[in-house]
Amino acid sequence: MIDEFTTKATYGQVFAVTRFRAVFAGRLLGVMSDTLRSVALAVLVFDRTASPLLTAMTMTIGFLPQAVGGLFLAAMADRFSPRTLISTGYALQCAVGLVLASGRLPVAAALALVAAVACLTPVTTGAAGRVLAEILTGDTYVLGRSLSYLVAVSAQMVGMAAGGALVVWLGVERTMLVTAGAHLIASVISRLYLSGPKAGRTGGSTAGGSTAGGSAAVGGSLVAGGSIVRRTLQGNAALVAAPGVLKLIMVQCLPAAYLAAAGSLLIPYAAQRGFGPTETGTLLAATSVGMLIGDVVVGRAFAPATRERLVLPLLLVMGAPPVTLVLDLPYPAVAAAYVITGVGSAYLLGLQRRFLEAVPSHLQGQSFALLNTTTMTIQGVGPLVFGVFAEFLPVGLAIALTGVSSVTTTLLLRSAIRPRPSG
Repeated sequence: MIDEFTTKATYGQVFAVTRFRAVFAGRLLGVMSDTLRSVALAVLVFDRTASPLLTAMTMTIGFLPQAVGGLFLAAMADRFSPRTLISTGYALQCAVGLVLASGRLPVAAALALVAAVACLTPVTTGAAGRVLAEILTGDTYVLGRSLSYLVAVSAQMVGMAAGGALVVWLGVERTMLVTAGAHLIASVISRLYLSGPKAGRTGGSTAGGSTAGGSAAVGGSLVAGGSIVRRTLQGNAALVAAPGVLKLIMVQCLPAAYLAAAGSLLIPYAAQRGFGPTETGTLLAATSVGMLIGDVVVGRAFAPATRERLVLPLLLVMGAPPVTLVLDLPYPAVAAAYVITGVGSAYLLGLQRRFLEAVPSHLQGQSFALLNTTTMTIQGVGPLVFGVFAEFLPVGLAIALTGVSSVTTTLLLRSAIRPRPSG
């Protein structure tokens, strides 16, 4: 396994795997549809209520409910077939789009429906993570996880960019039908092309590489008997207790929360600085552009061991630029700061091996569900916390505090960041 992780892979090797292409295509369609639906629903809610608060809640309604699924349902990711979980998840999202397209639901009911289906997102995300760990080995796994992350960022960019125009062109109801159709296609792709190993634990046969005997025995005790909720709570407790896992989750989630908070304050910051709509739109896209650049360059240009050594520098690259916004920088410098911050997010590439090796093999699916749940929850909370600061402080200073917090967190979690010897 060590040789597999120290031998550099290519993106072509990753895309050569049929089941990876199915996961990739489903995630592209799913995330883009989710984003389009959020934009369309926000327009609908604002038209009906004229409430900025309810409209803002609509844009984030799919985040915080994921905590419920991650805390109480995540064991499903290791109990059932990934193909069944993923295809069913997309099918449910399709059904939600069809119901919303009717235009007959009250605002509260529409938001409750979206929140309810969001509770299952950690389960499907955990199942997708399990698929990647089963079908990819060594550095192909690291690049596969990177591509999965990149497709989410790219799909969100496209969804945000196209959402407003599509709603104007088609109207809210027809846009909802478009999202339902895309989710249906994702469900069919997953059903047809994700056939493979069933949900039973195979002890050590995956890229996680944990030993077969002990892990399989423990996995069997968790999977057999008891409710999903109890197994989920037991599994989460086991993951948190596993050496190094909690710190690795924190170092992947907290900087992402600070990044989301810095982005959430861009619109009031741009208004305060007097930037025009085009300039504001460019700033909103700047972080995502940096993410794409960082992941592609670091993924292609550096060997696996080098990526692991770059985790600390890239985290500092991610956290430092927002601190400069305490000054009234010229617009090009502000845009550059956000691009550079996005580039720093490539630090995640250097943590994939560490995380996969740290989690028990029988809890791989649940570990990805817990990681996704924690990320989404903290990303939902981060903008609220720093948004409160922005109510009482200059917006540029509040953004600078996100950078200070990111750098401080990086230094406090150095033990989880420091690369381990490969041999």
